[in-house]
This record gives sequence, structure tokens and C-alpha cells, in this order.
Amino acid sequence: MTQPASATGRVLIVMPTYNERQNLEIMAGRIRESTPDADLLVVDDNSPDGTGDLAEKLAEADPHVHVMHRTEKAGLGKAYLAGFTWALERGYDVIVEMDADGSHRPEDLPRLLAAVADGADGVIGSRWVPGGKVVNWPKKREVLSRGANIYTRVMIGFSVKDATGGYRAYKASTLRRIDLSNVESTGYSFQVDITVRIIKAGLRIVEVPITFVERERGVSKMDSAIIREAFWRVFRWGVQSRLGR
Repeated sequence: MTQPASATGRVLIVMPTYNERQNLEIMAGRIRESTPDADLLVVDDNSPDGTGDLAEKLAEADPHVHVMHRTEKAGLGKAYLAGFTWALERGYDVIVEMDADGSHRPEDLPRLLAAVADGADGVIGSRWVPGGKVVNWPKKREVLSRGANIYTRVMIGFSVKDATGGYRAYKASTLRRIDLSNVESTGYSFQVDITVRIIKAGLRIVEVPITFVERERGVSKMDSAIIREAFWRVFRWGVQSRLGR
């Protein structure tokens, strides 16, 4: 079922890309089918495979598609922050995070938007709540994700089951209320960081089940540096929380 724009206002999907030429056009088409009133902002980090050029061609053909070109690969978190700023400056009401690799199914987006329409300030598309699942994921990736989320819950002391999940929808008012000016984290830790800020602001964040599908084309950007950053930042936030900071 398609979520009408009138239920949530103007919706912008922020989609960071780096070497996602094989997936971008397919994803854009699926987004148009599942949520035809939503706009898409492709935030490309100067992809050498021509993703940015393809995004421009899509934008020329479809007024719902927009492109932001960045000069270097500066990390997922900074790409999203740039997209958030772009969206807030242009008066969007709901801002969505979505991966370009197909792991976040556009067909699940109406469920996230419905939760926003029902009053949630932030919505996480969750793999680890009842009804959520992963498809074609290597067992070690599943163990890593489940373990990272257990570690995060224990260290920070909240009940969110999939704090590292990157398929999300936020009210614009939520992003305006939390302090984004000093966010430096990327990858997994960026998602945890935003979750913590929403909870500390006294806002309501909910999880809805999604089906997460392992990418079929292209190469994952996950690496050991992203994992180390997440481990360290969550540890630091947990210590600060216990010290009342």
C-alpha cells in the first residue's frame, strides 16, 4: 500500500552513494512505485564508477530526483548530515535514510511512514523485532549485527533492538530539535548516535519490522575501521551515561 504524501507531508529520501551505479536506477524505480509522492536526494561522494553522472540523468528525467555532489568519500554520517541540512532548508516534513544497495527495500517504506503519521518522532526499520528478518546474509554478519546491538543496549541502557539499523524516517522537527552540529560519527555509530540524541531529547522513537536483503550487486562498504569506531564510541557513550554526562 502506498503512503499518501498528505498523511506525513513532504517526504525526502536521502540516499548516500559511492560506486552504486549498478543499483541506483533500480532503486529509484522501486521508490517511485512504492512511494510515488516522495522525493529522492542522491548524495554522491565523487564515485569513480559514474554513479553521480547516472544520478544527474535520472534527475533530468524525473523532477522527484535530486543530486548532491561531494568532492570526496567522507563517510556515511557526513553524507546523511549534508542531506538532512538540504532537506530542512527546503521545508521537507519527513526525512528518510535509505541505502542504495537494495538491502533496504523501498516496499517497506510505507510502513515507516505510517508510523510517523501515527505520531512517532523517529522510526527505525528493524531487523531484530518480531516480524523483522534478514535474507541471504552471511552468518558472521548476522552474528556481528546481533552482537553489536546487544553490546549497545548493555552499554547505553536503552531498549532499542536495532540501534545500528540504517533504514529510518524522522520528522523534520526531530532533526531540528536534536543537536546535529557536533555529530562526528559515521557508519554503525552514526545510527546509534542519532538514536541516543532522540531519546535524550525526550522524543518517541519506534521500531517497525523490515526485511533486510543482502546486496546482489556491488561491494559492501563495511570494513574493520567502521566496526572499531562503533565499538569505541558506544563504549565512551556508555561510560559518559554512567557518569551522568
